[in-house]
Amino acid sequence: MGEGNQTFVLEFTLLGLSQDPKIQILLFCVFLIIYLLSVFGNLLIIILIQTDPRLHMPMYFFLKNLSFVDLCFSTSIVPQMLAHFLVKKKTISFAGCSLQIVVFLLAGCTECALLAMMSYDRYVAVCRPLHYSTLMTQRVCVQLAIVSWISGAFVCSVDSAFTLCLPYQGQNIINHYFCEPPALLKLASADTYNAEMALFSMGVIVLLAPVSLILVSYWRIISTVIRMQSGEGRLKVFSTCSSHLTVVVLYYGSEIFAYMRPNSKTMNERDKVISCSIQL
Repeated sequence: MGEGNQTFVLEFTLLGLSQDPKIQILLFCVFLIIYLLSVFGNLLIIILIQTDPRLHMPMYFFLKNLSFVDLCFSTSIVPQMLAHFLVKKKTISFAGCSLQIVVFLLAGCTECALLAMMSYDRYVAVCRPLHYSTLMTQRVCVQLAIVSWISGAFVCSVDSAFTLCLPYQGQNIINHYFCEPPALLKLASADTYNAEMALFSMGVIVLLAPVSLILVSYWRIISTVIRMQSGEGRLKVFSTCSSHLTVVVLYYGSEIFAYMRPNSKTMNERDKVISCSIQL
């Protein structure tokens, strides 16, 4: 496994959110509660939608998929992070790091696509209510969900391949609380330009395409709501769209905070805690 005087890295050390033992215990308690609430909430949503025939509608079908993706997303990061709060040696094997990257990217990119599909569903429901049942059939919903997963898998494959195929020798300390591609690339023993460009290109696709569909959908929804004569109708539209719009703002807000701020490549402890809190 060696090349010259250097050997390939077999495991990485994660610096985590804090080096203070007291703060680590506090963070363990806080994030354990958040994670358990997230798991319970997502499982409850999935079970209720699956078992209640009244919820077998397109909006809830996408919500069920979104809950499952969110469950995968948080589970790919939090359990290992919680374990590291309780031990001195905060290491992860190269194989474990690779698996974490794949699951994290697949879930995150699929969630972006699903949020866009949900905005299209709301557009059809509000702007074309008479055609809703014919446009949003079960078959169409399944196809849209499959497209979301395929697009997530494609971006995940590209990012993972460019990140994990680079040689990692010598340095193995990651200044992060989990194995994230940009943080891992800093340790590569070869030129990372192509990998960085690939990650940037995929990031633009993941961000630009779904956000464009969401903006167009809500622009048309708002235009339709403005023309509504009934105050009750406006309130109904607001109640059905507000929760989705809130999730969109929080999710993309966290991505912008994590990746599009000035000097975002240098993370201090406060930034990592805030980023982790938003993503959870």
